[in-house]
Amino acid sequence: MENEEDPVKRQQILDARARNISHNVRCLECGSQSIEESQADIAVLLRKLIRDEIRSGKSDKDIYKKLEDDYGETILYAPKFDWQTAAFWLSPLLIAGTAGGIWAYGRHRQRTNVHLLALNLTRGVPLTPREKETMLDILTPPPSGILPTSPWWKNWLPQ
Repeated sequence: MENEEDPVKRQQILDARARNISHNVRCLECGSQSIEESQADIAVLLRKLIRDEIRSGKSDKDIYKKLEDDYGETILYAPKFDWQTAAFWLSPLLIAGTAGGIWAYGRHRQRTNVHLLALNLTRGVPLTPREKETMLDILTPPPSGILPTSPWWKNWLPQ
């Protein structure tokens, strides 16, 4: 009984490995499907090639390497990470970091420019401290999400 089940188990393991590899290989004709899902002639040939390579005792890594050498790196859905693909893999982080930096710089400049403008306007002009405070309140934009603080609001708020 063991001898009868052994070839069946081997075939099941071979099929499972072949399907796993086939799901990670792009169809050269379709492009948007794996060779496991595609019915194109090249996909059928590649599935047969993978099964033959498994039968010959090659590891999954060796099979991926052979496919990549024969058909190029684009045949794999997950290209390897190296110096050539580093920009591709890191581009989302670079774009997000750049956008965040530009946003933070803009916010910083907006806040500091208003105070510099107010100080430049008052330079050489004799103003009382209350007048300077009122001018800064008028020129400073309100923080987002909070009600504006202008002199007439101060009259209504408890102190």
